[in-house]
Amino acid sequence: MANILISPGKYVQGAGEMKKLGTYAASYGEKALILISAGGYKRIGKEIEDSFSGVDCEAVFDYFNGECSKKEIDRLCGIMKENGCDLVIGVGGGKIFDTAKAVAYYQKTPVVICPTIASTDAPCSALSVIYTDEGVFEEYLFLPANPNLVMMDTDIIAKSPVRLTVAGMGDALATYFEARACQRSDATTCAGGKCTQAAMALAKLCFDTLMEEGVKAKCALEAGVCTPAVEKVIEANTLLSGMGFESGGLAGAHAIHNGMTVLEECHHMYHGEKVAFGTITQLVLENVSAEELEEVIDFCIEVGLPVTLGQLGVKDITEEKIMAVAKAACAENDTLHNMPFEVTPEKVYAAIMAADAYGHYFLGE
Repeated sequence: MANILISPGKYVQGAGEMKKLGTYAASYGEKALILISAGGYKRIGKEIEDSFSGVDCEAVFDYFNGECSKKEIDRLCGIMKENGCDLVIGVGGGKIFDTAKAVAYYQKTPVVICPTIASTDAPCSALSVIYTDEGVFEEYLFLPANPNLVMMDTDIIAKSPVRLTVAGMGDALATYFEARACQRSDATTCAGGKCTQAAMALAKLCFDTLMEEGVKAKCALEAGVCTPAVEKVIEANTLLSGMGFESGGLAGAHAIHNGMTVLEECHHMYHGEKVAFGTITQLVLENVSAEELEEVIDFCIEVGLPVTLGQLGVKDITEEKIMAVAKAACAENDTLHNMPFEVTPEKVYAAIMAADAYGHYFLGE
């Protein structure tokens, strides 16, 4: 099997780029469906509308229903046909991107992704994560191509809640460790081939950037400013993690995240927050060195990522609940089987409980 690296057609990151969205869109289509939340439209809708003034592309807005589900995708495909749209633009967060990408795939149109937050690595990928209408993980929809354009306006992202960028760090934290596991097991990556040296280098750069810049970026964002550290973390959360996970592969951390979606009490937590705990659990499964485990847990504590089940919202920790998570994480079609050894629900249960215990230990509880 070949080594494969895939990436978005173009990645643009800088201050004030949203003011140019209409100009970018005109390169890909004549009538764009812009998928955005009601709150997002209130904040930046006029800025987006103004960007389409005087360009050869018309904008049609529609509000996202809140879940990347088959029902929502079908609804938006109908709106595309009804309005004669030949381009989809997703503006907002991860579930909007995944929905926009799926709609573009089914309607055979280009797709432009414009994050207003840096909370996941979803923007760059040729992948949509499909959930039920109730928010339970259903399946991965692997797409034939990555987005045509990913545009990051760092002015807008720096104004988003700090917790969202920190959640993005949690998602990005898994990238290197999952790619490393896939490389060791010779697993097939999300790109449909084996891991390239370039993908591993991007994944490692992603991790190194978080360790070097993560705490600095969080402090700067809390001060309400966009510094070079913030710019580097936005790139790590989005481009480095996006290309790194896709061409490097997914393994334990994201499968454990998917397992946790069976617990309704965790639904209020962000994707990256659950992935961060999944990363710690994967490292326990691998029995990594005490130094590596401590580095990751200390980082999570410093930036405010959850390191215990209680911090994830699990109130009554029972064997039944955690075993349900472990069994869901071990689903036949999930990525836990990319680990370089056999993984069973019993092993995952033990690793989750141990990860929780380590979290309490490092918190001094």
